[in-house]
Amino acid sequence: MAPPTEKEKSLRGELYHAFTPELTAERTRCKHACTRFNNAGEVARRRLVELWRDIIRDNRPLPPPASSEEEDDALFAEEPWVEPPVHIDFGTNVILGQNVFMNFNCTILDTCLVSIGSRTLMGPNVSFYSATHPLDPELRNGTKGPELGKEIHVGEDVWIGGNVTILPGVNIGKGATVGAGSVVTKDIPAYHVAAGNPARSLRKIATNMDPEQGAVSEEKAESKTQGAEGPMASQARKLEDADTRAES
Repeated sequence: MAPPTEKEKSLRGELYHAFTPELTAERTRCKHACTRFNNAGEVARRRLVELWRDIIRDNRPLPPPASSEEEDDALFAEEPWVEPPVHIDFGTNVILGQNVFMNFNCTILDTCLVSIGSRTLMGPNVSFYSATHPLDPELRNGTKGPELGKEIHVGEDVWIGGNVTILPGVNIGKGATVGAGSVVTKDIPAYHVAAGNPARSLRKIATNMDPEQGAVSEEKAESKTQGAEGPMASQARKLEDADTRAES
């Protein structure tokens, strides 16, 4: 049996060398595809979908053009909406579900698979880092040493605030909310609000979408106008009170 390639090792989460001709060529291809997407300017929705699919190497044929621009745009209503610019390593290890919104300046280091579930919303400057390096500097050895990665999975109906960083191996459960500026180092359960650096779960979200909660009364259901800033502010007040007590 032939030994595994560096690419095969990377996808399995094993130590691999990133600067082989094959992997360097794949990153270069993706970089140029991102540049074309980012510099597209004012083009039709069809063209943006085509350019996005070029980044992730999705070779499915587009539907035949409709008779009007409005009708043609409607053909892509279920496609992810990605705001440029984006910055992605390989592209081939990225999966976005339907109706995903990715705001501008998203960075995805997709050494391993990064999957984002349908109807998930992201603020600007969100980063997904599936790549990591050995702690031992002798083994790390700059561009000559090996690196590795761990998959990142985001469930459906998640809301990720701006400037959030998601680290290797993290799973974010369905319906969760991640507060702006958080650094997510470990899994977040479904239907929970999490925030902070490192992010931690603040409380559960009351919603009829959660089968474990059963029918949620109108009094207990989350306010239709409340965002993650509510639980984050509450947590900040608790921390301030704790600091005050510690100083007294």
